[in-house]
Amino acid sequence: MECTLRGIFQEHFEAYAAKRRLPLYVHRAAYWISRCRTAELGGHVRRCPAGHVERGFYNSCHQRGCPQCQAMATESWLERQRARLLGCAHHHLIFTIPHELNALWRWNRAAMAKLLFGAVREALFELLGDPKYLGATPAFLSALHTWGRSLSLHPHVHVLIADGGLDDNGAWVRPRRSHFLPARVLMMLFRGKFLAALREGIERARLRLPPEASRERFTSLLNRLGRVKWNVRLCTRYAHGEGVAAYLARYLKGGALKNTQLVSTDASCVRFRYTPHRDENDSSSPPMLMTLSPAAFLDRYLTHIAPPRLQTVRGYGLYGQRQGAALNAARAALGQTAV
Repeated sequence: MECTLRGIFQEHFEAYAAKRRLPLYVHRAAYWISRCRTAELGGHVRRCPAGHVERGFYNSCHQRGCPQCQAMATESWLERQRARLLGCAHHHLIFTIPHELNALWRWNRAAMAKLLFGAVREALFELLGDPKYLGATPAFLSALHTWGRSLSLHPHVHVLIADGGLDDNGAWVRPRRSHFLPARVLMMLFRGKFLAALREGIERARLRLPPEASRERFTSLLNRLGRVKWNVRLCTRYAHGEGVAAYLARYLKGGALKNTQLVSTDASCVRFRYTPHRDENDSSSPPMLMTLSPAAFLDRYLTHIAPPRLQTVRGYGLYGQRQGAALNAARAALGQTAV
């Protein structure tokens, strides 16, 4: 068996799916990934315009969870974002939901992602719209990641946000505080907005409770989560946004695991390398080896296949899709040419 994700799907997915009820979009993703760059998808010929070189290639599947064929799409996205980034410092923010909500996430992936994006957007707009902190329209990109480094379910949103914004007079405004935003205030505001959205979703039947959870138990859980600290991280300010954009690009397409991380695969197990999250007192974490049965590996990997039409990267404020004029005004204020 080839030591690639395609090989794992070819060898094990049919037996795995026969014992489980999987969404149709998961079956479709598995179909394309298992056939990526094989004769079943046909092929094409690339040749030098001068006729010196000619070579045949099998077609790619273009499935966004496939690690084999998304490098070009990732580079294309990164090139577009680099052309739009404002010429100023940027911040990297990470908003993570508690693991106690993972069961609810599994039953409502698209709906929970929408609520998570919404809570992050509202919290940032509310604080940055306050003259005490910025008093201007911000510019930020939000990217959804659902996995931890060992493929565990770990929903969180990365935010790349400019260190400043455009005010109503068309002038560029710098933050009033040296630390951009107060971490505790941002955490509490995000926590409150997300929990309020969850309560509304349950009351209006927009969210499905897991079979083992009653409404009373879920309400108790939300009350308890409202009293604990959530993981909202504000990283050190970066001189420009390209580094964080490159970081986000690695996770946009290609799925939760790259083929280069796979060590070995056989009929009984799948082994892959991963780097654990760094401890606060440890500056370097050596790679570790995870060994899972094929079924357990597919359980983890398929959890992170995005539902259809779920937009995992979203731009807000000056980086919004319909904010070209405002973005160009901000670029002019910073001495940059228009996009």
